[in-house]
Formats: sequence, C-alpha cells, structure tokens
Amino acid sequence: MADTANTDSLDLEEIQIQNAKAFLLQTGSSGVSVYDHLSALLSRLLSERPPNALELLESLSAELHWSRLNQGHDALRAPKNDFHTYNKAEMHRALFTHAAGEGEESEAEGEMTDSPFPNLLDLAHLLQQGGVILGRDETVRISLSLKRLTDTHPLQVCRFWGKILGTGSNYLVAEVQFREGEDDEAEEGGEEEEKGETEEEEDEEENEEAEDLPPKSTHHPPPVIPREENGRGANKYIYYVCSEVGAEWVRLPAVTPAQIIAGRKISRFFTGNLDAPVITYPPFPGTEINLLRAQIARISAGTHISPLGFYQFGEEEGEEEEEGIVRDTYEENPEFEGIPVTELVESLSNWVHHVQHILPQGRCVWINTTVKTEEEIEEEEGEEEDKEEENEPEPEVGPPLLTPLSEDAEIGQIPPWTLFLSTHLIPHYALAVLRSNLWPGAYTVASAKKFENIYIGWGLKYSPVGYSPPIPPPLSNESPSGPEISESVDPTVEEEQALKAAKEDAEAEAEQMEEEEEDEDEDDD
Repeated sequence: MADTANTDSLDLEEIQIQNAKAFLLQTGSSGVSVYDHLSALLSRLLSERPPNALELLESLSAELHWSRLNQGHDALRAPKNDFHTYNKAEMHRALFTHAAGEGEESEAEGEMTDSPFPNLLDLAHLLQQGGVILGRDETVRISLSLKRLTDTHPLQVCRFWGKILGTGSNYLVAEVQFREGEDDEAEEGGEEEEKGETEEEEDEEENEEAEDLPPKSTHHPPPVIPREENGRGANKYIYYVCSEVGAEWVRLPAVTPAQIIAGRKISRFFTGNLDAPVITYPPFPGTEINLLRAQIARISAGTHISPLGFYQFGEEEGEEEEEGIVRDTYEENPEFEGIPVTELVESLSNWVHHVQHILPQGRCVWINTTVKTEEEIEEEEGEEEDKEEENEPEPEVGPPLLTPLSEDAEIGQIPPWTLFLSTHLIPHYALAVLRSNLWPGAYTVASAKKFENIYIGWGLKYSPVGYSPPIPPPLSNESPSGPEISESVDPTVEEEQALKAAKEDAEAEAEQMEEEEEDEDEDDD
C-alpha cells in the first residue's frame, strides 16, 4: 500500500510540473514565452557571470525583452528595406567628399578670382535672429550643394532664393546669373516652336489648295504674346531647383506670359515631381516645372524689397522716363549710409521694390500685339478696303522700379506687410523683420546696412476669400439671328387648305379681270 501511495504522489508531482511548464511555455502578444525568456536570461548570466548579478537581473531582463520587440516587424505591414534613407545618406555623403586635389584647386581659384558662392552660414545667422530658422545641419548641406552648383557652372551671381514646400518633397531654389557669353544652355525652343508652327501652317495651306475643301474659316485666334528675353523682365534671372540636398540641380525653363496669366487663375499645391501634370481649370499650359517657374517669378516680383536708397538708377538713365522707356536696371548706391532699424520698422516708405512689376499681360514690359507685319498688311489690302480700323489697345502701365511699399494695395482690411523688431529685450542689437501677408512665407531681415530676402512656403498667394474655380465664359453667338435664317413653324392642315383656297380665288379673280379687260378692248375696236 505504501508503494502505491508513493507512485501516486510522484505522478501528481509530475503532472504539476508539466502543468507549470505548460503555463510558462504560453506565449504572449510578443510571441515569446516566460520559459524562453528565463532560459535566455539565465544563460546570459552564466556566460557573463557579473559580480552583481542580482542587481543587474532586472535591467538585463528588460534589455533582453526590448531587444526581442525591436527585432519583430509590424504584423499589419510587410517588411521592406528603407531604400529612400539609404539613397539620401549616399547623396549627403557625396557632399562631404571630393576627389584628390579638388579642394586645393578650388582654394587656389578662390584666391585668384571672386567666387559667386554665397555665404549661407552668415545668411542663416541673420535669418535666425529674425525668427526664420533653417537649422544648422540643413544650412551646411544646402551650402555644400550650392558650392557644387557654382563649381560646375560658369556663374557670376548665385543666391539661395528659398524653399517651396510640396506634398511629396520640397524644392530648394537657387537664383543665378551666368557670366556674359558663357550660358551654353540658352533656350532656343521658342524660335524652333515658332518655325515649326509656320511650317505646319504652310503644309496645311498647301493641302487645302490641293484638295477641294470647304471654305476656310475667317476666325483669327488672339495673337500669342511673346515671352521676354533671357536677362529681361520676368526672365532676368535663371533658377535651378533640386528636390533633395545633394541631388542634381535642374534648370527651370524660361517663363511665358501665358503661364503667368494661367498661374494667377489657379491654386494648386506642388507635388515635388517636376514632370507631374497640372490638371486644373482653367487649363495650365505646361507641367509642374512650368508652374513652379511662374510662381517663382510672381513671388519675386511681389516680395523682393530693399531699404530706401540702397539701390539707385544709373546716371545714363536720367532721360529714359521722359522718352517713355521702362527702367529695368539699377545699381548699388556707394554713398548709402544706412537707415536705423527703428526707422525701418516704423514706416513702409523706407522700403522699395527692386524687382519689376508683372503687368496683367504677363510681361514686365507691355508689348502691342496688334502691330501687324508687312505680309498681314498686304493681305488686308487685297480684301475689303472699307473695313473699319480696330481700336488700338491702351498700353498697360505698372508701378516703376524702386516704388515704396507704402503704395502697395491692402488685402481687404489686412495690410500687405507686417513690420516688427526681432527683439524688444535687447533693442541695441535688434533687427528689422518684414513679413509679407500677400505671399505667406516671404521674409526680409535687415540691419542698418544689410538685408536679406528669402521665401519658405507653399508657393500660394493669400486670398481673403476661399478659392473657387472661375465660371466658364458665356457661349458666343455663331451668327446673328433673323427671319432669313431662323426656322419657321410648320402650318397645320387647315391653314394649308385655307392658303390653297385663297390662292385659287386670287387666280380666278385675276383670270376674270383679264377677260373683262379683253372684252372692253374688243368693244372699243
């Protein structure tokens, strides 16, 4: 009896041990059981044998537990390699490395000639005092990226214009000017397009003469407004952009008046892809690279300002205003003594625009599109001579260069600019800060003799009213309405019978009158 009791007690202990082990082998939400965790913890203690094992027990347990959690992947998302982070790190590493001897050559060139490379660290320090912070790390990377741009292109002027934010990625914008005669990438696409259009029109005319086609329409589309030349008006500067620091700089094409006019009528966020289509109403003539260039031109024309007297017109331009020529050049005033910071924030009259205003035509200098060529004049002379002359349009005139900011129009009841000091606690070292309310993201920070313009925003203009697409224009009349071309209502059967009877009666009366006249003639004879 004693042996059976002992065996029963042993079986019970084994069952209890198995139940306890089964309990410890249960896995939780992390997928690891208590048994496995304790086994790994004991094996680590035995392998390392620390002198204070009891004190380190809790910390080692937590460290082992979190290391297991970090190794696991999200159950709702498939594991993937982060190629974007790797590529970004590769581009950044290329900025901090250069080929053998490259650094020595650049230093030697810098001693001999003036470099267009901007001092972005000084700019970032000035902007930081005004509350516009780029960040030290990003400032260094942008500066190295601009150095690559100045080293690979023959530039005369290079300036960090700012950053335009996008839904997918952002655009870093550099404003440059090439040295005279060294712009190898000058665009000739406009002339080629015009030549291609004329060739196509000639081919169409030849085909129409060869085939017996309906008469040609007399409708003449409105003339195409030509874009301004490189170095003039809205195309005065050339802009390069990149979507990531360290990526290749992409040159933006020249802006056309049609793109500026269409950009004023739409409101669209940028995606960060220069080839993305711009699907809007009214339709935009181009892709996102053209819209980006148009917005840069509009922002520059409205927000690039300077203290009064910092720039002046040249001595040779004194008589241009009398001749009706628009001034488009200026120079720094060597006798500028500076304006105190307190006066810079007191009145907008101490600030002026130093970028030309863009007219409603989409150009900075108005051009008369009704001026006809010799061929068109000869064609018109061969047509009707009594044709009335069309009234010539009135030339568009905008504010001239160096116009004070006090003449800017208000946005409803909101002033166009906000002026304030960078600090009121230390006014001796305060800077003047101007923030544009028309283009949110445009800032100007200035000391007594130094100023900087920058834009960091979404590239959208402020509107006091919510944006809504414009209403389509009314349909034009194809031809004048009148009884000769308008369709009449069909008569009823009764009306047709009455008309027929009336015609028969009229014919009978006419025959009777003729017979009576013949009888009278016979009697007279």
